Amino acid sequence: MKVLKDILYKVSLTSTTGDMELGVKDIVFDSRHVTEGSAFVAIKGTQVDGHEFIEKAIGLGAQSIVCEQLPVKLLDGITYVEVVNSARALGIMASNYFDNPSESIKVIAITGTNGKTTTATLLHQLFMRMGYSTGLLSTVENKINETVIHATHTTPDAVSVQALLRRMVKEGCTHCFIEASSHAIVQERIAGLKLAGAVFTNISHDHLDYHGTFDAYIKAKKKLFDELPKDAFALVNGDDKRGSVMLQNCKASHQTFALKSPADFKAKIISNTLEGLELDINSKLIWFRMIGAFNAYNLLAVLGVTVLLGEEEDEVLRELSGIRGAKGRFDRISIAGITAIVDYAHTPDALDNVLKTINGARTGGEQLITVVGCGGNRDKTKRPIMAKIAVQESDKAILTSDNPRFEEPEQILKDMQAGVGPSEIRKTLTIVDRREAIKTACMLSKKGDIILIAGKGHEDYQEVKGVKHHFDDTEVVTEFLQQLTQS
Repeated sequence: MKVLKDILYKVSLTSTTGDMELGVKDIVFDSRHVTEGSAFVAIKGTQVDGHEFIEKAIGLGAQSIVCEQLPVKLLDGITYVEVVNSARALGIMASNYFDNPSESIKVIAITGTNGKTTTATLLHQLFMRMGYSTGLLSTVENKINETVIHATHTTPDAVSVQALLRRMVKEGCTHCFIEASSHAIVQERIAGLKLAGAVFTNISHDHLDYHGTFDAYIKAKKKLFDELPKDAFALVNGDDKRGSVMLQNCKASHQTFALKSPADFKAKIISNTLEGLELDINSKLIWFRMIGAFNAYNLLAVLGVTVLLGEEEDEVLRELSGIRGAKGRFDRISIAGITAIVDYAHTPDALDNVLKTINGARTGGEQLITVVGCGGNRDKTKRPIMAKIAVQESDKAILTSDNPRFEEPEQILKDMQAGVGPSEIRKTLTIVDRREAIKTACMLSKKGDIILIAGKGHEDYQEVKGVKHHFDDTEVVTEFLQQLTQS
Protein backbone atom coordinates (compact mmCIF):
# COMPACT_ATOMS: atom_id res chain seq x y z
CA MET A 1 0.00 0.00 0.00
CA LYS A 2 1.28 3.46 -0.91
CA VAL A 3 1.28 6.56 1.30
CA LEU A 4 -0.82 9.50 0.09
CA LYS A 5 1.92 12.13 0.44
CA ASP A 6 4.27 9.98 -1.66
CA ILE A 7 1.88 9.52 -4.58
CA LEU A 8 1.21 13.28 -4.57
CA TYR A 9 4.88 14.01 -5.31
CA LYS A 10 5.17 16.62 -8.09
CA VAL A 11 1.40 17.34 -8.07
CA SER A 12 0.56 21.08 -7.94
CA LEU A 13 -1.32 21.42 -4.64
CA THR A 14 -3.56 24.29 -3.53
CA SER A 15 -4.39 23.06 -0.01
CA THR A 16 -4.51 19.90 2.14
CA THR A 17 -6.76 18.93 5.04
CA GLY A 18 -6.32 15.73 7.04
CA ASP A 19 -3.81 12.89 7.35
CA MET A 20 -1.24 12.95 4.52
CA GLU A 21 0.36 9.75 5.89
CA LEU A 22 -2.82 7.87 4.99
CA GLY A 23 -2.40 4.55 3.19
CA VAL A 24 -3.89 4.38 -0.32
CA LYS A 25 -5.08 1.03 -1.67
CA ASP A 26 -5.76 2.28 -5.20
CA ILE A 27 -6.45 5.42 -7.25
CA VAL A 28 -9.95 5.77 -8.70
CA PHE A 29 -11.59 8.49 -10.82
CA ASP A 30 -14.91 6.67 -11.40
CA SER A 31 -16.92 6.61 -8.18
CA ARG A 32 -18.54 3.31 -9.20
CA HIS A 33 -15.17 1.59 -8.74
CA VAL A 34 -14.39 2.99 -5.28
CA THR A 35 -13.75 0.49 -2.48
CA GLU A 36 -12.50 0.78 1.09
CA GLY A 37 -9.18 2.66 1.14
CA SER A 38 -9.39 4.17 -2.36
CA ALA A 39 -8.13 7.64 -3.20
CA PHE A 40 -10.87 9.26 -5.28
CA VAL A 41 -9.80 11.87 -7.84
CA ALA A 42 -12.67 14.13 -8.91
CA ILE A 43 -12.24 15.10 -12.56
CA LYS A 44 -14.35 17.50 -14.60
CA GLY A 45 -14.98 15.29 -17.64
CA THR A 46 -16.65 15.84 -20.98
CA GLN A 47 -19.88 14.16 -19.85
CA VAL A 48 -19.95 14.40 -16.05
CA ASP A 49 -18.15 16.25 -13.25
CA GLY A 50 -16.53 13.93 -10.72
CA HIS A 51 -16.94 16.60 -8.03
CA GLU A 52 -20.65 15.71 -7.96
CA PHE A 53 -19.77 12.17 -6.82
CA ILE A 54 -17.43 12.97 -3.92
CA GLU A 55 -20.10 12.17 -1.33
CA LYS A 56 -20.88 8.87 -3.05
CA ALA A 57 -17.16 7.97 -3.18
CA ILE A 58 -16.81 8.61 0.56
CA GLY A 59 -19.87 6.48 1.22
CA LEU A 60 -18.23 3.61 -0.68
CA GLY A 61 -15.06 3.81 1.38
CA ALA A 62 -12.81 6.46 -0.15
CA GLN A 63 -10.65 7.94 2.63
CA SER A 64 -8.85 10.57 0.56
CA ILE A 65 -10.36 12.99 -1.95
CA VAL A 66 -8.34 14.84 -4.59
CA CYS A 67 -10.26 17.66 -6.27
CA GLU A 68 -10.06 21.12 -7.81
CA GLN A 69 -12.91 22.47 -5.70
CA LEU A 70 -13.42 21.44 -2.09
CA PRO A 71 -16.91 20.41 -0.93
CA VAL A 72 -18.77 22.96 1.20
CA LYS A 73 -18.74 20.54 4.12
CA LEU A 74 -15.54 18.65 5.00
CA LEU A 75 -16.11 15.40 6.88
CA ASP A 76 -14.04 14.25 9.85
CA GLY A 77 -11.67 11.39 9.12
CA ILE A 78 -11.43 12.19 5.42
CA THR A 79 -8.30 13.71 3.86
CA TYR A 80 -9.00 16.40 1.26
CA VAL A 81 -6.36 17.50 -1.25
CA GLU A 82 -7.14 20.54 -3.40
CA VAL A 83 -5.13 20.62 -6.65
CA VAL A 84 -4.73 22.96 -9.62
CA ASN A 85 -5.71 20.34 -12.22
CA SER A 86 -7.34 17.06 -11.17
CA ALA A 87 -6.84 15.33 -14.52
CA ARG A 88 -3.13 16.12 -14.53
CA ALA A 89 -2.87 15.16 -10.88
CA LEU A 90 -4.38 11.76 -11.70
CA GLY A 91 -1.64 11.00 -14.23
CA ILE A 92 1.18 12.07 -11.90
CA MET A 93 -0.35 10.19 -8.97
CA ALA A 94 -0.75 7.06 -11.07
CA SER A 95 2.87 7.28 -12.18
CA ASN A 96 4.04 7.56 -8.56
CA TYR A 97 1.69 4.77 -7.47
CA PHE A 98 3.14 2.38 -10.07
CA ASP A 99 6.74 3.40 -9.28
CA ASN A 100 7.20 5.71 -12.29
CA PRO A 101 7.52 2.98 -14.93
CA SER A 102 8.25 5.39 -17.81
CA GLU A 103 11.62 6.10 -16.19
CA SER A 104 12.57 2.44 -16.75
CA ILE A 105 11.41 2.09 -20.37
CA LYS A 106 11.85 4.27 -23.46
CA VAL A 107 8.40 5.66 -24.30
CA ILE A 108 7.74 7.28 -27.67
CA ALA A 109 4.44 9.11 -28.32
CA ILE A 110 3.07 9.53 -31.85
CA THR A 111 0.48 12.22 -32.60
CA GLY A 112 -1.14 13.63 -35.74
CA THR A 113 -4.42 13.36 -37.64
CA ASN A 114 -3.39 10.42 -39.81
CA GLY A 115 -0.66 7.81 -39.53
CA LYS A 116 -0.53 7.37 -35.73
CA THR A 117 -1.63 3.74 -35.71
CA THR A 118 0.52 2.68 -38.65
CA THR A 119 3.61 4.43 -37.29
CA ALA A 120 3.20 3.03 -33.76
CA THR A 121 2.44 -0.47 -35.07
CA LEU A 122 5.40 -0.46 -37.46
CA LEU A 123 7.70 0.61 -34.63
CA HIS A 124 6.38 -2.14 -32.39
CA GLN A 125 6.81 -4.79 -35.09
CA LEU A 126 10.22 -3.47 -36.08
CA PHE A 127 11.70 -3.45 -32.58
CA MET A 128 10.40 -6.97 -31.96
CA ARG A 129 12.05 -8.12 -35.20
CA MET A 130 15.28 -6.56 -33.98
CA GLY A 131 15.12 -8.62 -30.80
CA TYR A 132 13.68 -6.16 -28.29
CA SER A 133 10.86 -6.80 -25.83
CA THR A 134 8.38 -4.11 -26.82
CA GLY A 135 5.03 -2.59 -25.80
CA LEU A 136 2.32 -0.92 -27.88
CA LEU A 137 -0.65 1.29 -26.98
CA SER A 138 -2.74 1.92 -30.11
CA THR A 139 -6.23 2.34 -31.52
CA VAL A 140 -6.21 -1.21 -32.85
CA GLU A 141 -4.78 -2.97 -29.82
CA ASN A 142 -2.52 -2.74 -26.80
CA LYS A 143 0.29 -5.29 -26.82
CA ILE A 144 3.14 -6.54 -24.72
CA ASN A 145 5.23 -8.29 -27.35
CA GLU A 146 2.62 -10.59 -28.99
CA THR A 147 0.18 -10.58 -26.06
CA VAL A 148 -2.90 -8.50 -26.92
CA ILE A 149 -4.65 -6.37 -24.30
CA HIS A 150 -8.05 -4.97 -25.31
CA ALA A 151 -8.13 -1.23 -26.15
CA THR A 152 -11.19 0.99 -25.52
CA HIS A 153 -9.68 4.38 -26.42
CA THR A 154 -6.90 5.55 -28.74
CA THR A 155 -5.02 6.27 -25.51
CA PRO A 156 -6.31 4.56 -22.32
CA ASP A 157 -7.05 6.52 -19.13
CA ALA A 158 -4.09 7.75 -17.08
CA VAL A 159 -4.27 4.98 -14.48
CA SER A 160 -4.51 2.27 -17.14
CA VAL A 161 -1.55 3.76 -19.05
CA GLN A 162 0.68 3.64 -15.97
CA ALA A 163 -0.54 0.16 -15.00
CA LEU A 164 0.21 -1.14 -18.49
CA LEU A 165 3.67 0.44 -18.45
CA ARG A 166 4.36 -1.10 -15.03
CA ARG A 167 3.40 -4.50 -16.46
CA MET A 168 5.64 -3.90 -19.50
CA VAL A 169 8.60 -3.07 -17.27
CA LYS A 170 8.00 -6.18 -15.15
CA GLU A 171 7.93 -8.32 -18.31
CA GLY A 172 11.21 -6.88 -19.50
CA CYS A 173 10.09 -4.41 -22.18
CA THR A 174 12.72 -1.86 -23.15
CA HIS A 175 10.54 0.27 -25.46
CA CYS A 176 6.88 1.30 -25.70
CA PHE A 177 5.19 3.11 -28.57
CA ILE A 178 2.04 5.08 -27.79
CA GLU A 179 -0.56 6.78 -29.97
CA ALA A 180 -1.29 10.15 -28.39
CA SER A 181 -4.63 11.44 -29.64
CA SER A 182 -5.53 15.11 -29.25
CA HIS A 183 -8.28 14.07 -26.81
CA ALA A 184 -5.80 12.15 -24.68
CA ILE A 185 -3.32 15.03 -24.63
CA VAL A 186 -5.92 17.61 -23.58
CA GLN A 187 -7.49 15.23 -21.05
CA GLU A 188 -4.04 14.63 -19.51
CA ARG A 189 -4.21 10.86 -20.05
CA ILE A 190 -0.45 10.82 -20.65
CA ALA A 191 0.40 13.16 -17.77
CA GLY A 192 3.17 11.76 -15.59
CA LEU A 193 4.94 10.01 -18.47
CA LYS A 194 8.63 10.64 -19.08
CA LEU A 195 8.91 10.53 -22.88
CA ALA A 196 12.09 9.66 -24.74
CA GLY A 197 10.64 11.24 -27.86
CA ALA A 198 7.53 12.35 -29.73
CA VAL A 199 6.49 12.24 -33.39
CA PHE A 200 4.18 14.57 -35.34
CA THR A 201 2.85 12.90 -38.51
CA ASN A 202 0.53 15.59 -39.96
CA ILE A 203 -2.59 17.57 -39.19
CA SER A 204 -5.82 18.08 -41.10
CA HIS A 205 -9.56 18.50 -40.56
CA ASP A 206 -10.74 16.32 -37.66
CA HIS A 207 -12.26 16.36 -34.15
CA LEU A 208 -13.66 19.89 -34.43
CA ASP A 209 -16.74 18.56 -32.63
CA TYR A 210 -14.52 18.24 -29.54
CA HIS A 211 -11.94 21.02 -29.91
CA GLY A 212 -14.27 23.62 -31.41
CA THR A 213 -11.73 25.23 -33.74
CA PHE A 214 -8.84 24.08 -35.89
CA ASP A 215 -6.52 26.34 -33.90
CA ALA A 216 -7.52 24.59 -30.67
CA TYR A 217 -6.90 21.23 -32.36
CA ILE A 218 -3.39 22.35 -33.37
CA LYS A 219 -2.69 23.59 -29.83
CA ALA A 220 -3.77 20.22 -28.43
CA LYS A 221 -1.14 18.47 -30.55
CA LYS A 222 1.47 21.11 -29.74
CA LYS A 223 0.99 20.58 -25.99
CA LEU A 224 2.71 17.20 -26.34
CA PHE A 225 5.86 18.86 -27.71
CA ASP A 226 5.77 21.82 -25.33
CA GLU A 227 6.08 19.40 -22.40
CA LEU A 228 8.92 17.24 -23.75
CA PRO A 229 12.06 17.19 -21.56
CA LYS A 230 15.43 18.44 -22.83
CA ASP A 231 16.87 14.93 -23.16
CA ALA A 232 14.05 13.79 -25.49
CA PHE A 233 13.73 14.21 -29.27
CA ALA A 234 10.95 15.83 -31.29
CA LEU A 235 10.55 14.36 -34.79
CA VAL A 236 8.11 16.21 -37.08
CA ASN A 237 6.89 16.05 -40.67
CA GLY A 238 8.86 18.77 -42.46
CA ASP A 239 6.41 18.81 -45.38
CA ASP A 240 3.49 19.74 -43.10
CA LYS A 241 3.46 23.49 -42.44
CA ARG A 242 2.34 22.81 -38.86
CA GLY A 243 5.50 20.78 -38.21
CA SER A 244 7.51 23.90 -37.40
CA VAL A 245 4.69 25.07 -35.11
CA MET A 246 5.07 21.91 -33.04
CA LEU A 247 8.75 22.74 -32.49
CA GLN A 248 8.16 26.27 -31.21
CA ASN A 249 9.03 26.42 -27.48
CA CYS A 250 9.97 22.72 -27.58
CA LYS A 251 12.98 22.04 -25.32
CA ALA A 252 13.75 18.63 -26.89
CA SER A 253 16.16 18.19 -29.82
CA HIS A 254 14.52 18.98 -33.16
CA GLN A 255 14.48 16.52 -36.09
CA THR A 256 12.45 16.37 -39.33
CA PHE A 257 11.41 13.85 -41.99
CA ALA A 258 10.12 14.73 -45.46
CA LEU A 259 9.62 13.74 -49.08
CA LYS A 260 9.59 17.23 -50.61
CA SER A 261 11.67 19.56 -48.43
CA PRO A 262 15.15 19.34 -46.86
CA ALA A 263 15.04 17.12 -43.78
CA ASP A 264 17.13 15.00 -41.42
CA PHE A 265 15.36 11.89 -42.76
CA LYS A 266 14.44 12.22 -46.42
CA ALA A 267 13.21 9.88 -49.16
CA LYS A 268 12.10 9.98 -52.77
CA ILE A 269 9.32 7.82 -54.19
CA ILE A 270 10.62 5.78 -57.13
CA SER A 271 7.50 3.69 -57.76
CA ASN A 272 4.09 3.38 -56.13
CA THR A 273 1.78 0.50 -57.11
CA LEU A 274 -0.93 -1.60 -55.48
CA GLU A 275 1.78 -4.20 -54.84
CA GLY A 276 4.18 -1.95 -52.94
CA LEU A 277 6.34 1.12 -52.67
CA GLU A 278 9.95 1.70 -53.77
CA LEU A 279 11.83 4.50 -52.02
CA ASP A 280 15.25 6.07 -52.48
CA ILE A 281 16.64 6.67 -49.00
CA ASN A 282 20.19 8.04 -48.88
CA SER A 283 20.88 6.63 -52.39
CA LYS A 284 19.64 3.19 -51.33
CA LEU A 285 16.65 1.75 -53.23
CA ILE A 286 14.35 -0.05 -50.79
CA TRP A 287 11.16 -1.95 -51.64
CA PHE A 288 8.38 -1.88 -49.02
CA ARG A 289 5.20 -3.93 -48.87
CA MET A 290 3.17 -0.84 -48.02
CA ILE A 291 1.44 1.44 -50.50
CA GLY A 292 1.01 5.17 -51.05
CA ALA A 293 2.82 8.44 -50.38
CA PHE A 294 1.16 8.64 -46.96
CA ASN A 295 2.88 5.39 -46.02
CA ALA A 296 6.19 6.74 -47.32
CA TYR A 297 5.86 9.40 -44.61
CA ASN A 298 5.00 6.76 -42.01
CA LEU A 299 8.03 4.69 -43.00
CA LEU A 300 10.29 7.74 -42.77
CA ALA A 301 8.94 8.56 -39.32
CA VAL A 302 9.69 5.00 -38.20
CA LEU A 303 13.20 5.19 -39.65
CA GLY A 304 13.79 8.50 -37.88
CA VAL A 305 12.60 7.25 -34.49
CA THR A 306 14.65 4.08 -34.74
CA VAL A 307 17.87 5.84 -35.70
CA LEU A 308 17.34 8.46 -33.00
CA LEU A 309 17.01 5.60 -30.52
CA GLY A 310 20.46 4.44 -31.54
CA GLU A 311 19.80 1.71 -34.11
CA GLU A 312 21.85 1.23 -37.29
CA GLU A 313 20.10 2.53 -40.44
CA ASP A 314 20.91 -0.36 -42.81
CA GLU A 315 19.56 -2.97 -40.38
CA VAL A 316 16.44 -0.86 -39.80
CA LEU A 317 15.71 -0.59 -43.53
CA ARG A 318 16.31 -4.29 -44.07
CA GLU A 319 13.85 -5.27 -41.34
CA LEU A 320 11.34 -2.54 -42.20
CA SER A 321 11.08 -3.71 -45.83
CA GLY A 322 9.51 -6.98 -44.65
CA ILE A 323 6.74 -5.50 -42.49
CA ARG A 324 3.14 -5.17 -43.69
CA GLY A 325 1.76 -2.51 -41.34
CA ALA A 326 -1.35 -2.17 -39.18
CA LYS A 327 -4.57 -4.11 -39.62
CA GLY A 328 -7.29 -2.20 -41.44
CA ARG A 329 -4.87 0.15 -43.18
CA PHE A 330 -5.02 -0.48 -46.93
CA ASP A 331 -5.84 -4.18 -46.49
CA ARG A 332 -6.21 -5.85 -49.91
CA ILE A 333 -8.57 -8.72 -50.74
CA SER A 334 -8.47 -10.12 -54.29
CA ILE A 335 -11.22 -12.56 -55.31
CA ALA A 336 -12.67 -13.30 -58.75
CA GLY A 337 -10.31 -10.78 -60.33
CA ILE A 338 -11.79 -7.97 -58.21
CA THR A 339 -9.63 -6.09 -55.70
CA ALA A 340 -11.25 -4.83 -52.51
CA ILE A 341 -9.36 -2.45 -50.23
CA VAL A 342 -10.45 -1.95 -46.63
CA ASP A 343 -9.07 1.18 -44.99
CA TYR A 344 -9.66 3.15 -41.79
CA ALA A 345 -9.76 6.47 -43.70
CA HIS A 346 -12.34 8.47 -41.74
CA THR A 347 -11.13 12.02 -42.32
CA PRO A 348 -11.21 14.03 -45.56
CA ASP A 349 -7.43 14.06 -45.82
CA ALA A 350 -7.07 10.31 -45.19
CA LEU A 351 -9.80 9.46 -47.71
CA ASP A 352 -8.25 11.75 -50.32
CA ASN A 353 -4.83 10.13 -49.76
CA VAL A 354 -6.16 6.60 -50.17
CA LEU A 355 -8.19 7.43 -53.29
CA LYS A 356 -5.30 9.28 -54.90
CA THR A 357 -3.03 6.33 -54.17
CA ILE A 358 -5.45 3.92 -55.84
CA ASN A 359 -5.99 6.22 -58.81
CA GLY A 360 -2.24 6.62 -59.22
CA ALA A 361 -1.86 2.85 -59.54
CA ARG A 362 -4.79 2.26 -61.93
CA THR A 363 -4.15 1.19 -65.52
CA GLY A 364 -7.20 3.05 -66.82
CA GLY A 365 -9.69 0.39 -67.86
CA GLU A 366 -11.01 -0.60 -64.45
CA GLN A 367 -13.64 1.25 -62.42
CA LEU A 368 -13.21 2.38 -58.82
CA ILE A 369 -16.22 2.00 -56.54
CA THR A 370 -16.01 3.67 -53.12
CA VAL A 371 -18.18 2.76 -50.13
CA VAL A 372 -17.95 5.38 -47.39
CA GLY A 373 -19.84 6.72 -44.38
CA CYS A 374 -19.34 9.16 -41.51
CA GLY A 375 -19.62 8.51 -37.78
CA GLY A 376 -22.48 9.82 -35.71
CA ASN A 377 -21.98 12.25 -32.81
CA ARG A 378 -18.74 13.43 -34.37
CA ASP A 379 -17.60 16.43 -36.41
CA LYS A 380 -20.50 17.14 -38.79
CA THR A 381 -18.61 19.65 -40.93
CA LYS A 382 -16.48 16.94 -42.54
CA ARG A 383 -19.48 14.94 -43.83
CA PRO A 384 -20.13 16.84 -47.09
CA ILE A 385 -16.37 17.09 -47.66
CA MET A 386 -15.97 13.31 -47.34
CA ALA A 387 -18.80 12.70 -49.79
CA LYS A 388 -17.41 15.23 -52.27
CA ILE A 389 -13.98 13.60 -52.23
CA ALA A 390 -15.46 10.10 -52.64
CA VAL A 391 -17.59 11.14 -55.62
CA GLN A 392 -14.90 13.17 -57.38
CA GLU A 393 -12.18 10.54 -57.02
CA SER A 394 -14.31 7.47 -57.87
CA ASP A 395 -16.28 6.14 -60.82
CA LYS A 396 -19.11 5.27 -58.44
CA ALA A 397 -19.63 6.26 -54.80
CA ILE A 398 -21.97 4.56 -52.36
CA LEU A 399 -22.76 6.62 -49.26
CA THR A 400 -23.71 4.46 -46.28
CA SER A 401 -23.68 4.13 -42.50
CA ASP A 402 -20.48 4.01 -40.47
CA ASN A 403 -21.07 4.04 -36.70
CA PRO A 404 -24.31 6.06 -36.36
CA ARG A 405 -24.02 5.99 -32.56
CA PHE A 406 -26.96 8.02 -31.23
CA GLU A 407 -27.72 9.88 -34.46
CA GLU A 408 -30.16 8.78 -37.14
CA PRO A 409 -28.16 7.37 -40.08
CA GLU A 410 -30.54 9.01 -42.56
CA GLN A 411 -29.59 12.46 -41.21
CA ILE A 412 -25.89 11.68 -41.41
CA LEU A 413 -26.32 10.64 -45.04
CA LYS A 414 -28.34 13.78 -45.74
CA ASP A 415 -25.42 15.83 -44.39
CA MET A 416 -23.04 13.90 -46.66
CA GLN A 417 -25.26 14.35 -49.73
CA ALA A 418 -24.89 18.12 -49.39
CA GLY A 419 -21.36 17.69 -50.76
CA VAL A 420 -22.48 15.98 -53.96
CA GLY A 421 -22.84 18.36 -56.92
CA PRO A 422 -25.72 18.15 -59.44
CA SER A 423 -23.48 16.66 -62.13
CA GLU A 424 -22.26 13.95 -59.75
CA ILE A 425 -25.62 12.67 -58.52
CA ARG A 426 -25.83 10.14 -61.36
CA LYS A 427 -22.78 8.22 -60.10
CA THR A 428 -23.80 8.33 -56.43
CA LEU A 429 -25.93 5.84 -54.52
CA THR A 430 -27.17 6.20 -50.95
CA ILE A 431 -27.80 2.95 -49.07
CA VAL A 432 -28.38 3.17 -45.32
CA ASP A 433 -27.52 -0.46 -44.55
CA ARG A 434 -23.72 -0.88 -44.71
CA ARG A 435 -23.94 -4.59 -45.53
CA GLU A 436 -26.26 -3.87 -48.46
CA ALA A 437 -23.95 -1.06 -49.59
CA ILE A 438 -20.96 -3.43 -49.72
CA LYS A 439 -23.08 -6.09 -51.45
CA THR A 440 -24.15 -3.53 -54.07
CA ALA A 441 -20.54 -2.50 -54.69
CA CYS A 442 -19.63 -6.14 -55.31
CA MET A 443 -22.62 -6.64 -57.64
CA LEU A 444 -21.68 -3.54 -59.65
CA SER A 445 -18.06 -4.60 -60.04
CA LYS A 446 -16.51 -6.76 -62.73
CA LYS A 447 -13.15 -8.42 -63.22
CA GLY A 448 -10.31 -5.90 -62.82
CA ASP A 449 -12.35 -3.38 -60.82
CA ILE A 450 -11.37 -1.94 -57.44
CA ILE A 451 -13.67 -1.49 -54.44
CA LEU A 452 -12.62 0.81 -51.61
CA ILE A 453 -14.47 0.33 -48.32
CA ALA A 454 -13.48 3.28 -46.15
CA GLY A 455 -14.03 4.49 -42.61
CA LYS A 456 -13.91 1.49 -40.30
CA GLY A 457 -10.76 -0.46 -41.18
CA HIS A 458 -9.80 -2.68 -38.23
CA GLU A 459 -13.12 -2.16 -36.38
CA ASP A 460 -15.17 -5.34 -36.14
CA TYR A 461 -18.36 -3.69 -34.92
CA GLN A 462 -20.99 -1.12 -35.82
CA GLU A 463 -22.24 1.08 -32.98
CA VAL A 464 -25.96 1.90 -33.05
CA LYS A 465 -27.84 3.55 -30.14
CA GLY A 466 -25.11 2.66 -27.68
CA VAL A 467 -24.92 -1.01 -28.72
CA LYS A 468 -22.00 -2.50 -30.64
CA HIS A 469 -23.06 -5.10 -33.22
CA HIS A 470 -20.50 -7.35 -34.87
CA PHE A 471 -19.61 -5.99 -38.30
CA ASP A 472 -16.32 -6.52 -40.10
CA ASP A 473 -15.85 -4.88 -43.53
CA THR A 474 -13.26 -7.48 -44.53
CA GLU A 475 -15.54 -10.39 -43.63
CA VAL A 476 -18.52 -8.89 -45.45
CA VAL A 477 -16.75 -8.00 -48.69
CA THR A 478 -15.00 -11.40 -48.74
CA GLU A 479 -18.36 -13.15 -48.35
CA PHE A 480 -19.96 -11.29 -51.27
CA LEU A 481 -16.95 -11.58 -53.58
CA GLN A 482 -16.83 -15.31 -52.95
CA GLN A 483 -20.52 -15.52 -53.85
CA LEU A 484 -19.65 -13.96 -57.22
CA THR A 485 -17.25 -16.82 -57.94
CA GLN A 486 -20.07 -19.33 -57.35
CA SER A 487 -22.67 -17.62 -59.50
